Amino acid sequence: MTSLPHDRFCDEIVTQTGLLREVVAGADLSAMVPTAPDWTLADLLGHVGGNLRAVEQAVRTGVPVTVPEREVSGHAGPGGDDPAALDAWLSEAARRCAATLRAVGPDAQAQVWTVVWPVATWARRAAHDLVVHRADAAGAVGAAYTVAPDLAADALDEFLDLMGHPQVAGSAAAGGDPGPQGTVHLHATDTGPEVASEWLIELASPGFTWRHAHDKATVAVRGPIADVLRVTYRRLPPDTEGVEVFGDRALLDAWLERLVLR
Repeated sequence: MTSLPHDRFCDEIVTQTGLLREVVAGADLSAMVPTAPDWTLADLLGHVGGNLRAVEQAVRTGVPVTVPEREVSGHAGPGGDDPAALDAWLSEAARRCAATLRAVGPDAQAQVWTVVWPVATWARRAAHDLVVHRADAAGAVGAAYTVAPDLAADALDEFLDLMGHPQVAGSAAAGGDPGPQGTVHLHATDTGPEVASEWLIELASPGFTWRHAHDKATVAVRGPIADVLRVTYRRLPPDTEGVEVFGDRALLDAWLERLVLR
C-alpha cells in the first residue's frame, strides 16, 4: 500500500521526466548506459517515453495496449537521432500521461502488456520507473543523483512488492535454484521520522516477504536513501563509498542477483 496520493504520482511523472531531460541535455545520446549495458541513452529515453505513451493510451481508451510504441518505432522513438525531437517527444509523453491519469482517476482499470492494474498503480509504476531510469542516465553522464526521501522510500516499497510477488519470484527461480536463505535489513540513514525507511526482508524459497522494521538480520545495508534504493535496484554496487554492509555479503549478492526489473 502506497503512502503517497495519486495526484503526487501524476505530478512526479512530469517532474521526474523534466529532471531526466535535464540530466541528458547536451549529452551524447549514442553513449552506452552502464547499468543497462545493451542500451544507449537514446534507447533509455525511448523506453521511458514508450512506456508513458502505452500507459496513457490504455488508460484513455480502455483498450489493452499489448505492443507499446517503443517496440513499434524503436527505442529511440520518433525523431531518430535528433536530440531536440526526442526531447520534445518525451516531454509530450509525460505531460499527456500525467493529464490522462489524473483526469480518469485512481480507481479505473487499465491493461498494458498482460498486466491489469488500477490507474493508481500505473501512475505509481510510471513515476518510479522514471526515478530509477533517471539514476541510469545520471550514472551514464556522471551527474549527481538525488531523490525526495518519501518518493525514494515508496519506490523501494513498490520494488519489494513487485519482486516478492510469487509469480515474479517463481520466474527468477525457474532454473531450479531455491535461492538464498536468511534475512536482509535495509536502513536509510538520512530520512526524518515521517518516512518509514527501514526494511526487513525475510527470504524464503523461492521468494521473500518484507515489512518495515528495525531488527537484526543476516546482512544489513546502511546508507543514504537514494543509495539504498540504487543498491537494491542494482544501479549501485554495495561497496560504494557512503554505503555500509554488515554481515553476510555473499547472501546480499545472491539476493540482489535475483532482482531484475527494467
